[in-house]
Amino acid sequence: MRALIVLAHPRPGSFNHAIATTAAAALAAEGHAVDICDLYAEGFDPLFTPDELNRDCTLPPRIAAEIVRLKAAEAVIVVHPNWWGQAPAILKGWLDRVLRVGEAYRFGTNDKGEGVMVSLLNTRKALIFTTSNTPEAAERALYGDPLDNYWKRCVWGALGIPAERRNFEPVILSTPEQRAAWLAEAAALTREILC
Repeated sequence: MRALIVLAHPRPGSFNHAIATTAAAALAAEGHAVDICDLYAEGFDPLFTPDELNRDCTLPPRIAAEIVRLKAAEAVIVVHPNWWGQAPAILKGWLDRVLRVGEAYRFGTNDKGEGVMVSLLNTRKALIFTTSNTPEAAERALYGDPLDNYWKRCVWGALGIPAERRNFEPVILSTPEQRAAWLAEAAALTREILC
């Protein structure tokens, strides 16, 4: 299996980086090929160009390369912090520019005649790891869980790709022992869900 890990955290050495590295090691240990896309380290530009809004445009080389990376993946892992109930802007920009109609999906109809998105990807499973500083009980009571809905229904669910998500929190109050336990859990979830 070939897996793509999309990492969206600006600080090298962050806990998000540790999660991505742990997931990559868990997959590699099982004999899977892993491609890590570190959006900040690679200098990904999240801004659409006006031409990209046209379906038949010539894509910038970087975007064409990102589409190739995504289309090669049978599994996708996304790793990012929760900022204001959302993913960092760089990751949203990656989704906007790379999940293109005609490349990642096409429009079709279901058996009821309703319009649906039909995936053109080889991706069969997605796993999302997020981090936050808000305890889970407070997050759910105050905001619901917008990221769970976003990833499971709006992104991967819309493409018919099953997705699981694990949020680690509160990172800011965690001890080294807690983080080590979380990384062990991330490795186990990666093997359980994707392998």
